[in-house]
Amino acid sequence: MTPARGVVLGVLVIAIAAVAFVVLRGDGGPTYNLVFENSGQLVKGNQVEISGRAVGKVDEITLTDDNQAKVKVTITDSSLQDGLPRGTKATVRQASLSSVAGRFISLELGTGPKLSSGSTIPATQTLSTVDLDQLFNTLDEPTRKSLQKVVQGQATWYQGQGANANEAAKWFSPALSSTSKLLRQLTEDQGTFESLVVNASKVVGALAQQRDSISGLVQNANEASAAVGDQSQALEESLSVLPTTLKRGNSTFVNLRSTLDDLEPLVDVSLEQTKDLAPFLAELRPLLEEAGPTVKDLSTIVSKPGANNDLTDLMKQAPQIQKTATPTFKNTTQAINQSLPVLTFARPYAPDVIGLLRDFGQTNAYYDANGHFARAQVITNAFSYDQATNTLTPQDPSQRLNGVSTGNVRRCPGAASQAAADGSGPWTENGTLDCDPTKVLP
Repeated sequence: MTPARGVVLGVLVIAIAAVAFVVLRGDGGPTYNLVFENSGQLVKGNQVEISGRAVGKVDEITLTDDNQAKVKVTITDSSLQDGLPRGTKATVRQASLSSVAGRFISLELGTGPKLSSGSTIPATQTLSTVDLDQLFNTLDEPTRKSLQKVVQGQATWYQGQGANANEAAKWFSPALSSTSKLLRQLTEDQGTFESLVVNASKVVGALAQQRDSISGLVQNANEASAAVGDQSQALEESLSVLPTTLKRGNSTFVNLRSTLDDLEPLVDVSLEQTKDLAPFLAELRPLLEEAGPTVKDLSTIVSKPGANNDLTDLMKQAPQIQKTATPTFKNTTQAINQSLPVLTFARPYAPDVIGLLRDFGQTNAYYDANGHFARAQVITNAFSYDQATNTLTPQDPSQRLNGVSTGNVRRCPGAASQAAADGSGPWTENGTLDCDPTKVLP
């Protein structure tokens, strides 16, 4: 054996001895007991990490007396050989939600004094991982079925799109690079970024306080979108004529601009004339306020709930009323025209009729304890009396005036009362009436 080979063999033996020493004695770092609500499928040998860097491993997993998981870990990182700081927190994490393996413990170092080896970090400073199954178990049956439909819909969506997905994947790396540059730019101005996050948090908080209104807005927007969707054909037709409409509208607005230019002198002149309009409106306001009940009553008159009880219903029935009233008014007009000669003839006798009523009341107004009363006796010649036989015999109408004085039947109007001092009565209408003006009262 040459000296060189002897040196190489010695180095190899020393390396094997060092590895065996490490394997047989362990890593030799401080150990800690981490208490979790559950171990989250941790296994012996899983890594302990800080910010993605391995600093230890899981040695043992046991149950505590209250059925919590006690995980014994060893810290192998040389920078932590003097112990973990008090206040250190531990979280069980996983590489992805869909993975059932690949669990590890992530440590968040505290700021207190160092913990001695063998110390326990209680469950109040640890957090177990949430498995995907646990998340699904929180959903009710309809939600799970809806989620299944979403997954199935995604599968249908991407079915046969492998080539497009591969093409899109080429841009994944540039997108990540651009995102990295964007995040780097954001972190360069940490104060502005923190202000953005704080303000965004306030906005989200304000939105959360108005969640009922936002929910109603989303629901109304959904209904509006559905209504727009139902009118897709009409919307398509509207969009097809929109360019023409915009073109014509542009011409209209151009003409409107010139119209406004012409209108500006009128406005300038009106300013002087309308200076008193504001005081007038101020004085008009009390009138309008007091007119409120009147307008309200007028509104009730015009339109009131129910049938046939307001002006609107009357106007609806007005054509039928007009149809019925037209011949009625026509006949009434004809009747009035035909009655004018009669009224013309009877009008001069109005004093006589009034005098008859007055004198009759005076001559027959007997008086007793109860007031006025009248006695009347009807005398007619409808019968003749036969004393021999003591019977009444009906007379012919032509004989009923026999024995009755008829000399006063040709009196003129006004002759039933004493003659007027001014000679206006009796009235003969300049001698044209068929009457005898000499027939007057004594």
